[in-house]
Amino acid sequence: MATTTASVRVPASPDRVWQLIGGFDTLPDWLPYIPTSELGEGGRVRTLTNEDGGVIVERLEAFDDKARTYSYSILRAPFPVTGYLSTLAVYSDPGTEGARVEWSGTFTPEGVDDAEAVALFHGIYTDGLAALAATLAA
Repeated sequence: MATTTASVRVPASPDRVWQLIGGFDTLPDWLPYIPTSELGEGGRVRTLTNEDGGVIVERLEAFDDKARTYSYSILRAPFPVTGYLSTLAVYSDPGTEGARVEWSGTFTPEGVDDAEAVALFHGIYTDGLAALAATLAA
């Protein structure tokens, strides 16, 4: 099993950041390469469409509004992994009034080596968090 984590510090309060990213259907609000998201199964499954028309289906596995974190798994996606579980979390940034956002994942590479799969998801997380920071700065 492979893992990767990316994080970013932003000058917005943890509550403001969570308000933006804490909804399971809010990726289009801050992630430009996911322009559409549709909820199903009572809000527990989201169907995402990326800029190229690719479809990703994810299931909400855990949600903690108070701790500002949620975890999700991938049910269907064009990624070379199985057993994917990811967590998005917002923390207070000690010594500042800002927040630290962490996006992490575990998965089993399939058809590629660990390094290639880790690089893929680390790039997705890093680019996504940069987009989040840009959205919050606008």
